[in-house]
Amino acid sequence: MHWSDTGIVLSARRHGETSLVVTLLTEGHGRHTGLARGGAGKLGRALYQPGNELSCTWSGRLAEHLGNWKVEARRLWTADLLDDPLRLSALSAACSLIDAALPEREPHPALFGATQILLQALTGDEAHWPEIYVRWEVGLLTELGFGLDLSQCAATGATTNLTHVSPKSGRAVSADAALPYGKKMFRLPAFLAGGRGGAPANDPQADIRDGLALTGFFLDSHIFHPHQRKPPPARQRFVERFGMTSTISGI
Repeated sequence: MHWSDTGIVLSARRHGETSLVVTLLTEGHGRHTGLARGGAGKLGRALYQPGNELSCTWSGRLAEHLGNWKVEARRLWTADLLDDPLRLSALSAACSLIDAALPEREPHPALFGATQILLQALTGDEAHWPEIYVRWEVGLLTELGFGLDLSQCAATGATTNLTHVSPKSGRAVSADAALPYGKKMFRLPAFLAGGRGGAPANDPQADIRDGLALTGFFLDSHIFHPHQRKPPPARQRFVERFGMTSTISGI
């Protein structure tokens, strides 16, 4: 059996002397793994970089087999980021999160589309790409069944001045309702509140760090910790690199 699709490279590991085991996020077939024969050569190594978009055909005798990939390049996004370590780190974090969190062979077309938007933002002139990345992580949580409810206050039902998120419920909380709890709640960045939040932070990077702290907590507590796993190191490296960067290109 075989099928053809569009895929985004998530990971590639060596198999024997000349081949790679490659995992793609495909538009219609979800996260899918196959063997790329000869992929360990110079051309294959450039092709199978995480984040690259490929036209792919998977073939195998039975559906449950590893199968084989035949691919052609559609858009080699990674090459555009080699001179921007922070954006490249964000790309690596996104690919590693999908690879670690998404069930295999389960279609998630909405996540595929959101990942394409993220790739376009990372490789283009989008000034607010860090916000798009945080929104992408919120979307990943939603795709996995752990969406955040940021539409109204969990305590009062208010739909304005939403400034915090409860770590217990994943729901927004208004400034007044959050006041007694001090630092026990996550701050809700204004860009995630959809016009229902407080004022943006004076430092745009503070909003991004708050967003990463928020999504990181729920990724860990709902997706990785229940299975005695940790979030992928690439995501932690991105957070650390972001924290050490005094300015972000475009902001």
